[in-house]
Amino acid sequence: MKRKTSSFGKAFLSKKRFVEIAIVLCSLFLVAIPAIAAEHTAQEVSASEVTTASEDDFVLEIYGNANEDDTIDMRDLTYVKLIFFGKKTETELADAKYDGKINPLDFIQIKLIIVGKEKEITFVDAAKRTVTVKKPIERIVVLNTDFADAICVLGERNKVVGVSEGLLKHERYFPEFSKCSNAGGWYTPDIEAILMCNPDTVCVYGKWPKPELLEDKLPETINVIRLDFYRWATLEEEMMKLGYLLGKVENAKEYINWHRRYVDEVVERVSKIPEEDKPTFYIDAGGSTGERKVYKTEIPGGINIAADLEGEYPKVEVEWILEKNPDVIQGVSYKGGYETDDNSKMKAHYEEIIRLPGFKNISAVKNNRVHIISNSFTYGPDCTAAFVTRVKWLNPELFKDMDPQAIHQEYIDRFRGIDFNVYKQGVFVYPPFAS
Repeated sequence: MKRKTSSFGKAFLSKKRFVEIAIVLCSLFLVAIPAIAAEHTAQEVSASEVTTASEDDFVLEIYGNANEDDTIDMRDLTYVKLIFFGKKTETELADAKYDGKINPLDFIQIKLIIVGKEKEITFVDAAKRTVTVKKPIERIVVLNTDFADAICVLGERNKVVGVSEGLLKHERYFPEFSKCSNAGGWYTPDIEAILMCNPDTVCVYGKWPKPELLEDKLPETINVIRLDFYRWATLEEEMMKLGYLLGKVENAKEYINWHRRYVDEVVERVSKIPEEDKPTFYIDAGGSTGERKVYKTEIPGGINIAADLEGEYPKVEVEWILEKNPDVIQGVSYKGGYETDDNSKMKAHYEEIIRLPGFKNISAVKNNRVHIISNSFTYGPDCTAAFVTRVKWLNPELFKDMDPQAIHQEYIDRFRGIDFNVYKQGVFVYPPFAS
């Protein structure tokens, strides 16, 4: 497997704010040409229709995506041929075979990708490395819940033969993995245990575990795929990448279209709120009675009072919060989730906030607008319901007809296929949703 640092330099959306991300999400995914079109000649797509994506469009960082849009289809085949004959400017992703030149081998590779018959595929992973993965992928070891969730969404759970020890503890949410081999920690994997699983692929986060703890100890015959699935800005692109890697592109599109339907509706509604009418809020990540850790994440329909602070995870004095007097407080808890029905720890976070010195005079506390959300579904493929939840907390009247629990259950039933009732099981918010 070839691994090297990519020169492809579009870190799309990495510096944009959450509101901008949500707005951009409306236009990310275009309608793809069916795969069967690969059997026809490239002349069926007019050269005038084949253009590179604009600067603001989503770019699927897979080699073969010659016109740099959000999918690989006949337009890419036409575009790479036009490059070959000197009619179009070469793009980096046009080199489908990833051999440093544009030639008929790239035509063949793109055709194979379109029909799902390629023997290998090269893409840019979450660590911004260019990686060539051998296909088909049949035996997977996955070392974190976010990646595992994505694999399940695409309908490939049966290919998982080994999981991290943490995943084995998620008996409710990942019952399908209860009999899988223990491959060690998500941060410190057990190489011997991984090898005993005889995998062809190991799936991990972009940063963790470090390469010296994984790739450097594995034979090059084993693919290592680094994707995150917990970053809002890259979730859809990574789902598409995994769709191509696992041969489940249509499943990936189904999920993205479902997710997009709710995001689009949210964006459409909040776009009509005048700036001066948006409630202020802050996101509480815990701390002491004198200092709180806050998140700078922006949520459509509100104004985060911490958005312009320095540092990735700033800490602020409680006095500063009192001066800002936010309308809403949203606490993020590392407790709760799918594996417990006990809300006492999330309740403790709630009570800690409302009892902070002086907080009884804050608008959010006086108006009962303090909410706690579990990070267990705030990030990852199941984040859609959490997104709607957090937006609805800011503008409850505007979203009174949208039921986050119903969206959450729809995700479980449609994409996870497990026996789990979000109305009766798990702890995802505090105070609980009104019944």
